[in-house]
Amino acid sequence: MTQEDKELLLQDLSARLPYGVMCNIGLKYPLQLQRIFVDRLDGILLDFYEDGDDYQVYLSEVKPYLRPMSSMTEEEKKEYNSFLFDNLEREDVIGYEDKAFGIDVIMRYRSWEVIQWLLEHHLDFNGLIDVYGLALEAPEGMYR
Repeated sequence: MTQEDKELLLQDLSARLPYGVMCNIGLKYPLQLQRIFVDRLDGILLDFYEDGDDYQVYLSEVKPYLRPMSSMTEEEKKEYNSFLFDNLEREDVIGYEDKAFGIDVIMRYRSWEVIQWLLEHHLDFNGLIDVYGLALEAPEGMYR
């Protein structure tokens, strides 16, 4: 795992920590991430607890279970699109033309709402599954 991979995974897991992200740490079953500890001597350690057992593993030994963006239900797609396209006439929407790609780009001022929603639904908007290979596809029903 490269340093860039570690940084991306740490950033993603840190943002997902409050939402109960499940991870593979080499056991036969997933565990929910409980804590991230950065130790200057030992590196980045992640804590998991299950039935009184404590597990502490290095970041490089962890793969979160995430949902591909393509796994969104129709209801989730409508909700997600509402963040992006509803209320386009409000003052907190910025619209501009992207000359490099020749497309109109619309961005809401409160883009954090979109990111928080994606995190809450355990969706892989950073490409950790397909692009980087740093995450596993969550089994059906893991987060629903």
